[in-house]
Amino acid sequence: MIFAIGEILIDFIAQQEGPLKDVRSFEKHAGGAPANVVVGLSRLGVPSALISKVGDDPFGDFLIEKLEGEGVSTEYIRKDPERHTGAVFVQLIGAKPEFILYDGVAYFNIRDEDVSSVDIKKAELVHFGSVLFAREPSRSTAFNFLQNAGRHVPLSYDVNIRLDLWKGREEEMLRDIEKGLRIASIIKIGDEEMRYLGEHGISIEDFDFSLLAVTKGSRGSTLTHNGVEVNIPAYEVQPVDTTGAGDAYMAALLASLWRLGKLEDLELSEEELKKIGKFANFIAALSTLKKGAWSVPKMEEIKKSPFFSEISLLL
Repeated sequence: MIFAIGEILIDFIAQQEGPLKDVRSFEKHAGGAPANVVVGLSRLGVPSALISKVGDDPFGDFLIEKLEGEGVSTEYIRKDPERHTGAVFVQLIGAKPEFILYDGVAYFNIRDEDVSSVDIKKAELVHFGSVLFAREPSRSTAFNFLQNAGRHVPLSYDVNIRLDLWKGREEEMLRDIEKGLRIASIIKIGDEEMRYLGEHGISIEDFDFSLLAVTKGSRGSTLTHNGVEVNIPAYEVQPVDTTGAGDAYMAALLASLWRLGKLEDLELSEEELKKIGKFANFIAALSTLKKGAWSVPKMEEIKKSPFFSEISLLL
């Protein structure tokens, strides 16, 4: 089973394009990067679980029901009687989303006692992102949990920078990202995020990863492993909504490694590296063809794709 720790929330996606002030209606979807990843994993046939916190409210009930409907274990999701379920409003400009994320919510209130019952022996890998680092007590809880988990299983990290959560605290954000980069062995980062880190004195080349995936949108992705670098072109589609496409990529990447039996002993040939890169690009592309962040296609949809024959060996 693959675990993820982090936010689960409601995405309120604008029904009209353009500035948020002009939007008249929104559609409710489940979201949150780590939640998107575990749902994607489950749809790709990989057992998964989410470690998180929701409010003791109707939106929290909705999210738990949605996860259970997707086959994701909710054993480690706690209900917070003090804080509401997280929410984000999403503007769609073209197919590219912009976010307004709300603060003071349940997933920022994850405490050590909320994760004390997690049985790490059930996990083959733990995945995390950067959002929990933005607020206490979730920040300390996450790092404590990850440092302990990393003694037993590999960790994967999606850098996933959200600058609006760190206004006036950018240096603190950079130090926490460095800490995340030091403890994880599998990294996904966008090319713009990598450029931002480089402009602020953090070079990805200074870290020792088992696998580095750099996503570049319509230009595909680059994977690096043991000094071997492969560039994988993107699949051309007409996107409807790119919300969660990076999480779909992450889910496909981890699912590929899981199917190859490579999570614990990560040794890949150049050909295997190309295969997992193609599969991740393929799933990310398909995910943009529908609205919402839980957009990893199910198996019956994947098999209908004209590109299926190229990537079927990993299914």
